Amino acid sequence: MKGTITMSTKEADRISVLERLMNKEIKQKQGAKILQLSVRQIRRLLKKYRRDGVKGLIHKLRGEISNRKIEQVKVEEAIKIIQEKYTDFGPTLSHEKLTEFHGVTFSRETLRKAMIINGLWKGKHRKVLVLHQMRERRSSLGELVQADGSPHDWFEGRRPDCTLLVFVDDATSKLLWLEFAESETTQAYFMAARHYLEKHGKPVTLYVDRHGVFRVNTTRALSAAVEDSNGRTQFGRAMDELRIEVIFANSPQAKGRVEKANQTLQDRLVKEMRLKGINNIHKANLFLPEFIEEYNRKFAVVPASPANMHRPLLPQESLDDILCLKYQRILSKQLTVSYQNKIYQIQTERPAYVMRHAPVTIKDDKGRIAIWYKKESLSYTIFSQQPKSEIIQTKQLKLVVDRFVRNTGINIAVANVPYMPPPNHPWRLYRAI
Repeated sequence: MKGTITMSTKEADRISVLERLMNKEIKQKQGAKILQLSVRQIRRLLKKYRRDGVKGLIHKLRGEISNRKIEQVKVEEAIKIIQEKYTDFGPTLSHEKLTEFHGVTFSRETLRKAMIINGLWKGKHRKVLVLHQMRERRSSLGELVQADGSPHDWFEGRRPDCTLLVFVDDATSKLLWLEFAESETTQAYFMAARHYLEKHGKPVTLYVDRHGVFRVNTTRALSAAVEDSNGRTQFGRAMDELRIEVIFANSPQAKGRVEKANQTLQDRLVKEMRLKGINNIHKANLFLPEFIEEYNRKFAVVPASPANMHRPLLPQESLDDILCLKYQRILSKQLTVSYQNKIYQIQTERPAYVMRHAPVTIKDDKGRIAIWYKKESLSYTIFSQQPKSEIIQTKQLKLVVDRFVRNTGINIAVANVPYMPPPNHPWRLYRAI
């Protein structure tokens, strides 16, 4: 027989065994054991080999189009839909949308290859593997909750940049709460924590980074608005009152669950809000519960223990009293106290000498001021008001500058220019002897 026959290694291995069967050197049962086939399959192969020779061993569909091949027209229709509606979507998210809304039935891998061919997706190179010590998940829901703020252009230029506050459960990877805020501030975290606590209760431990909202990072705090008399931040003091332990991560990798959730949210949540035409924080916060439910359905895992470690709020734990700014002050002889460049004159029927130099607590709930003495609220009048100079933290500088530019139309360039001594400075005139 002349010509070339293309065979697979598996098919070529069968020739020697079938030749031995033809010559009755081995039995069919032995041949079946060698080729790891049934005796019935051996009989069929032997019949084909006697009739057609080596050609009888080649698969009849070799070189033919598979019966399961996706029609090119369907793939092209899917690519056209992506070009119209989902231009910057990745293969996974595009496949989910096409399956849910456009009736696409072929696999994600088929779509990914088609997107690469049409220039809609670029295959990613493998990153250099960096090994980090593995940490087992906590066993129960609410045992450890990771919290973080993710500043990003969430509305793709439809409004200024803002921050998404994210609470992720360590045991299940569930999103327990999401909330948009202008920036990562104490008041923003108080509002998000209130909504979280009202929905789920108190977690055992909160795992956060070393942001100034959670931890005093300087030996001398720059402002009394940052820490209380015990050296804690306002947020830390509130968590202590609620008996929620706060742990500080030493690196982003340590709180990897919330960091990975941030990456996913910056991809999926941005595109979902674009599809729904959401252009402001209020509408986005109304949409987030629906998004959280869908996200958890896709990405949450089953915890090792079915127990829920969240604790209910006690009747005496008033979030209005706890989730607010609190400061300790000492009354003067005239029963006045200074706060935020204002002097508050206490109005009381008690003898003045009783309250002189008495410690009081000032509670500031988003500008609503209350002054407490021995668990009793005091009446006051504002005696005078002084000009206020505000100290802006570095992380909030861009937000303040952007707000000023929007209100005034004056562009400001913020740059960190190092100080250069003039030519006649004594440092320049100094010469070593």
